[in-house]
Formats: sequence, C-alpha cells, structure tokens
Amino acid sequence: MRVVVIADETDREGGYVTERLRQLGAAVEFVDRGALPDRGEVAGEGPRVDLLLLLGSHRSAHDPRYVRDVMAESDWVRGSLAAGTPVMGICFGAQLMARALGGHSYRMAEPEVGWVRVDSVDHVLCPIGPWGQFHHDTFVPPQNAEVLGSTWHGPQCFIEETHGARAIAWQFHPEVVPEVYAQWVAEAKTTVRAAEADADELVREARRLAPQARTRAFALVDAALDYLGVEGGTNLS
Repeated sequence: MRVVVIADETDREGGYVTERLRQLGAAVEFVDRGALPDRGEVAGEGPRVDLLLLLGSHRSAHDPRYVRDVMAESDWVRGSLAAGTPVMGICFGAQLMARALGGHSYRMAEPEVGWVRVDSVDHVLCPIGPWGQFHHDTFVPPQNAEVLGSTWHGPQCFIEETHGARAIAWQFHPEVVPEVYAQWVAEAKTTVRAAEADADELVREARRLAPQARTRAFALVDAALDYLGVEGGTNLS
C-alpha cells in the first residue's frame, strides 16, 4: 500500500493516522504543500498510489496569499480521483477537498478548540468522539457530498464518490497526539483566547484522552480504508 501525504514542510505530523497506516504495511511518502510537483511526476514513480492523504495546515484554503498552492493541491485531489485513487483529508485538508470538489471554505466568527463530541449519522466513518479540534476555518461541503457529522460550528465529516473513486474528509483531528496538540496551544495563544479556553486544561485533556484517542483513530483509519476500497488495507492487520 503506497500512501502519498501532502503536508506543510514544517508540520509533517501524521500522528495516529500515519502510525496506523504504517502498521498496516503502508509506505508513507510526504510531499511538501508549498512546492507541489506535478501529480503525474509522483504517480509515475514506482508502484501506483493507493491513497492520497491531505493533512492540516496553519494556512487558510480561502486566503488569497495561498491561491496558487491551493489550486495546485486541488488539482491533485481532482486528478487523483479521476485516476481512481481515493482521497482522505483532515482539517485544512477537508476544507481544501471541499473547495476542490465544488464547495468552499470560510472564516468562522470564533474558533473551535478542545475535545468535542460530534453529532453523527454514521458512527463508523464519523464516530462521536470526543475528537481534538483546533481550527478557525470551516467549509461548505460540495453539492454531491454526503455529510456524516457536524457540531454547531459546522460540518465535521463528508464523503463523496466521483469517477468511481471515493473521498472522505474530517474537520476534526483524529491524528493529533498530545505533544503536537500542546505545541498548537503554545503557538496559537490568540486562537485559544478567542475560544475562551484554558490552555493548561486543553493540554491536560489531550494527555488524559490519549489512549482512547489512539484507539479511536486506529479504528477510524481501518473503517475509512474499507470505505475507500484501499487494497492492502485492513486485511494486513
């Protein structure tokens, strides 16, 4: 199983998600978001790409400063699906996927931070959590997408099938480990204050919930691979 991960050059934190993928035998390759090569260059090297994974980012998908990079990554999403490669997105990755497939993203009035339970119509592909949240942006899903979960801040999960390939996106962070969450809290104090959250309590909660979060993330990866039809996925466990 070959997995290509698009991530910020300084934030290649796949956490529990890439940990589980590697457990299942995946070869995980990172591609820098700010300098994306043509998708065909990567897809043409070695074995076929079985899964495209888009991680979170400090960027906003609707920020004019990043329009060129967003367009390039959107081309990766559409090109991958057209070639039959399923796509998985997290946080910024979910927002970018929404835009690439016909929806859009925007800045919320206030951020969503902390460990939050999700209202869900599919407890397999979008379990209720609680899940780690740390975002000030949200998205409007594509017209043909099916929304599986939400909070009062906005949608939390959608799925879509196009060209015979499937996509799944989560606004929450199934991948985040306590150390990374603590780093986000330390580096984004303005966001924490805007959410009227207690920084120390956020970090304590991340550490307290870590064992359950890892178990939930592993189960979510397994379910997503099954839904996406990724060969060599959970049958390797």
